[in-house]
Amino acid sequence: MNDDELWAAIDDQRRRTADLLETLTPTQWQQPSLCDGWTVRDVAAHLTLQQQRFRDVLSFTRHHPALLRSLTLNRIIHDSAVLQARMPTDEIIGRIRGMVGSRRHNAFVSERETLIDILVHGQDIAVPLRLELAMPVDATAEAATRVWRIRNTWLGSVNRKLPLDGHRLSATDTDWSVGDGIEVRGPIGALLLLVTGRPAALAQLSGEGAEALKRGALAA
Repeated sequence: MNDDELWAAIDDQRRRTADLLETLTPTQWQQPSLCDGWTVRDVAAHLTLQQQRFRDVLSFTRHHPALLRSLTLNRIIHDSAVLQARMPTDEIIGRIRGMVGSRRHNAFVSERETLIDILVHGQDIAVPLRLELAMPVDATAEAATRVWRIRNTWLGSVNRKLPLDGHRLSATDTDWSVGDGIEVRGPIGALLLLVTGRPAALAQLSGEGAEALKRGALAA
């Protein structure tokens, strides 16, 4: 995807996500998400933090000095989301919708991380609530390719590590595959959740490799 296509996909997914959030009840906002230890509200609040430049990070930390005690990247991300989740519900939704049309992204990452964030975290909200949140196939494949390429870098360290070495992941709804080994087949959306460490995707996958991953998940 070129930059125009990528940002158009981000904008469309922000709109879809904001639309979904507007339908949630107060009880649903407090439900657990697919992210361990995160509520739906925490995840939605995290999505308002997709445009943090270095000076914004410094300002946020100055206003919330307790973050300095968050010693790992994942703990910093979690704790900042919990702090942001104190905002009123309408403001959370408004901030997500208000980013539509902007090409600003967080410091130290690319716009492809912004795409990954809005796609995957939208599913973190929708899946446990048993709600549908569509993801365009082309954008999802772009995100999955990026996740696979960075999986062994510091950027990939934010995702739970599933034992995917020795597997070939193949999409059934688009021309996309990565890896070598025993096959795991399924929709590209489920494969994106898999490569970002979401075992909830396993139910949608098939093939010898998927069965081995399911057995491993049950044994863990």
